This record gives sequence, structure tokens and C-alpha cells, in this order.
Amino acid sequence: MPEGGTRERLRLWLERAGDGFRLRDAATEELVRAEDPRIRVIKVAGVSYRLAALRDDAFAPGKKLALRPEPENEHDSHAIGIWDDAGRLQAGYVPADIARELDANEWQAVSLWEFLDEEGRGGLRVLLAPRDAWIGLPRASFPERR
Repeated sequence: MPEGGTRERLRLWLERAGDGFRLRDAATEELVRAEDPRIRVIKVAGVSYRLAALRDDAFAPGKKLALRPEPENEHDSHAIGIWDDAGRLQAGYVPADIARELDANEWQAVSLWEFLDEEGRGGLRVLLAPRDAWIGLPRASFPERR
């Protein structure tokens, strides 16, 4: 932690990789792994119930998304819906075990990786980063390091 006890603002670049993006720390230029404790990379739950919405371009990799807490959800009062940035379409939910640990108002979401089937997008991984993190969209890949 920097002097004075404040944490440095997280800054991430999204770099095209396969069917989505990988993450790079803008300060260090190092790759950021999904296990990094500063972020969460999640598989969206419940997409099989919303495939038509999921296949909309609003959920393409690199798109900003909205997190909506659902305290009145009859199945789980900790549920957090994952919506397109305009709030028109819902792709699914933050997995229940992760949603219990999060305050949706303290996080931002970006579509990171898509899983394709013969009909189009059939699954999605989403980046959850602190609300104050800076996320650069998109960036050309760095040359491979030796």
C-alpha cells in the first residue's frame, strides 16, 4: 500500500485475445490473471434462460455492463443481475457464491470473453473491477516478452 494508507487506483488495458480480451496492468505492463485479488472474473450464471438477450451485441467482449442488485429476488436476496449498459437486456447473474460477497454498487463490469456455439454466443465471462478502476478499451497486444 502506498504511503499514507491509500491504495493506488487500478488501471487495466483490455487486449484482444481469441474470443475476447486478456487483461494487462497499465502501470506495470504485466498480464493480470483471473485469480488476481483486485478483480473478479466470473462466468455469468443463468444464461441458458436468456440466450436471445445474451446474443445481442450489447454483450460482445469489451462492452461495459451494468450490475443490478435484486434484494427482492424470491430465490436469493443477494442476487445481482448482469445487464447491458443501457439496462434493456439481462444476460444472467453473478454466481450466487460470489454475489454474497459483493456490494454491486462498489464494482463495475465489462464483458471479457465469449463462448460460441453453432448459433452464436452461448456463454460469457465478465470482469468485475472496483468502481474506481480505470479500464482501457481495447488495446493492441504488447510484443511477446522473452
